[in-house]
Amino acid sequence: MHINRRQMLQRSGMGLATIGLAGVLADDGLLAEESTLSAASTHNHGATRARRQEDPMAARPPHFPAQARQVIHVFLNGGLSHVDTFDPKPELSRLDGQPLPGDLPKTEFRAGALMGSLFKFAKYGQSGIEVSELFPKVGGVIDEFCVIRSMHADVPIHERSLMLMNCGTDVQFTPSMGSWLTYGLGSENQNLPGFVVLCPGKGDVVKGAENWRSAFLPPIYQGTLVGTSDRRLEKLLANIRNPRIAGEPQRRQVDLLQALNLRHLAERGEDEQLEARIQSYEMAYRMQAAAADAFDISREPKHMHDMYGESVQCKQLLMARRLVERGVRFVQVWHGSGQPWDNHQRINRALPRLAGECDQGIAALIFDLRQRGMLDETLVLVTGEFGRTPTVQLFDDQGRNGRDHNSYGFTSLIAGGGVRGGMVYGATDDFGFHSVENKVHVHDLHATMLHQLGLDHKRLTYRYSGRDFRFTDIHGHVVEELIG
Repeated sequence: MHINRRQMLQRSGMGLATIGLAGVLADDGLLAEESTLSAASTHNHGATRARRQEDPMAARPPHFPAQARQVIHVFLNGGLSHVDTFDPKPELSRLDGQPLPGDLPKTEFRAGALMGSLFKFAKYGQSGIEVSELFPKVGGVIDEFCVIRSMHADVPIHERSLMLMNCGTDVQFTPSMGSWLTYGLGSENQNLPGFVVLCPGKGDVVKGAENWRSAFLPPIYQGTLVGTSDRRLEKLLANIRNPRIAGEPQRRQVDLLQALNLRHLAERGEDEQLEARIQSYEMAYRMQAAAADAFDISREPKHMHDMYGESVQCKQLLMARRLVERGVRFVQVWHGSGQPWDNHQRINRALPRLAGECDQGIAALIFDLRQRGMLDETLVLVTGEFGRTPTVQLFDDQGRNGRDHNSYGFTSLIAGGGVRGGMVYGATDDFGFHSVENKVHVHDLHATMLHQLGLDHKRLTYRYSGRDFRFTDIHGHVVEELIG
């Protein structure tokens, strides 16, 4: 005899388990009419969730008029050295080789003397913002960027800082930024995922898929990983074409499969994992045509390829533009596998190579979005999970021209989406160790980005385990000075 879960609860323990179930169903908006009235009076969770269950990826209106519609997050994973790139420190260079004045902040590894930057800075654009010689092409579009030099996080550890930057907390199992955005706003293209993660290799970065997880949100909101090392469409997207059946016969086949799956779901009651799997089949079918167009950068003219550059990172950025152009809500572009910007040694060799892999592509992305009239509605965030120390890292009492992790102060760049361009906001101390002026925590950055997307970070919530969770947890404020 087959019984579903609700029947099991009714028959067990004299049915007392159904009393607890009633509270859960009220939160989910699944009780009968007399209970939905009560649910609606408490934050309207039930009605909102019911609409999402009908079509979880349908575009939804924001809380208030939005400046931006989509996000491209250029993630320099490993931790970009701000004092070598976008935060010049003359005093650091002057005292190169000397001990840091005052107390040495706690770092993950042993710290030695101060190490001045090996790279020259110059002023760029009408704003005159100083940018390192490592990023001359980004310097050429610096007037589009707000350079936030006063970022800070909580701890100088990759795993926890990655979770803070991507998921809003470093201690709880919460959804990623792209998952929150697609949950709150849906997607403008039902034939493509609302949240796409581009990464060379197979997503083998620190913390892996946890960086784009949906956590307790329905699985349909999890990021879709696309490995970009091989840009041939059949390698980029496995099974993008059905070699045996296509066209109308394939549509009929999918319809039959979905009908059988929905019958299976109905027999088993509410099951978000099963429901998400069923939805993924329909998405996969619709993607076959749409994705073949969106991800195939070979369709771009030669001058576009020349403008973006030939590195894997540059091609990813071109792909990101094609995706947001087609209505994808959130695209995260990882620089590489592992943690390429984690330069504990030989920074004099590593930084020119890494910057050379993305400088042209980032600048081209900004220019391309502007010429297409898309920059005003696209937030572009360029950042790592933290910065680097102004002191040299020691290995057996010897320095190897590298810097340790620094969560006390670092730099993020943000452009488009109604953000003020051509300005520097905040500052670190004379050496670049601590944020000291107009400090911006990662929570504040998130709150500001959500605001530009028309979302109040205090109202974008999801009830789970008896609590209303939000992306910024219980923290964060909108930095009004960043908004144009």
